[in-house]
Amino acid sequence: MREILEKVASGSLSVDEAEKIIRLMYIDEIAENVKLDLERVSRRGLPEVIMAEGKTSKQTAELAAEMANRTGSAIISRVMDEEHKQALRELNTSFDVIPGERCFVVRRKGYSPVTTGGKIGVLSAGTADFPLVEEATFIAREMGCYVETANDVGIAGIHRLFTPLKKMLNDGIQVLIVVAGMEGALPAIVASLVDLPVIGLPSSTGYGYGGKGEAALMSMLQACPMGLAVVNIDGGIAAGAFAAMIANKISYASSNI
Repeated sequence: MREILEKVASGSLSVDEAEKIIRLMYIDEIAENVKLDLERVSRRGLPEVIMAEGKTSKQTAELAAEMANRTGSAIISRVMDEEHKQALRELNTSFDVIPGERCFVVRRKGYSPVTTGGKIGVLSAGTADFPLVEEATFIAREMGCYVETANDVGIAGIHRLFTPLKKMLNDGIQVLIVVAGMEGALPAIVASLVDLPVIGLPSSTGYGYGGKGEAALMSMLQACPMGLAVVNIDGGIAAGAFAAMIANKISYASSNI
């Protein structure tokens, strides 16, 4: 963008030519009905995420490669079956592939996200919540944040919470994501103890009446402590992106005081 503006200022590029280049930078149609939003980071401060669910493994891998080539990295969410995972793993001859349980990151060789100074903590109630921790962590790290995690610290053994939570506070964590299924009580407890923004992430763990995350979602929405926001059931990507936007704004403001 700066290079284009400098050329316009020097007279080597006309305003009309510059406008055409800028428009092409933002959206690239790489196949029929497929349009990548290449400049979402510049516009919104967060990257486009490719959702594997509903796409073929070939489409997913091609989109990931194109996005990584153009922007440096690609985040792929909802990688639920082995065929998709294998197609993404096979990109490792040309890209750096960071595999996860259901979230992958594909990076152009030699690329690493610019560190912003944002610091996020992720607490999960149970080990079944780990895929959501992973989603939130992957996108927050691609947005330049440091992420600290503590798993299996739910209210069935509430004493497990206090040591990792205290460490996060001492480490200067700016935003907390708290993942919980079943009755979803952990985010409200955490929000009642800290002076940080807390993002509740309901997990679809649970069964029977109010199962599949519904009771957890309702509990978080009805929580009494102030300063608690809630994303949708299994919304790990949404929670991670929201937390990173807050943390990055805090870090930017702090560095400009």
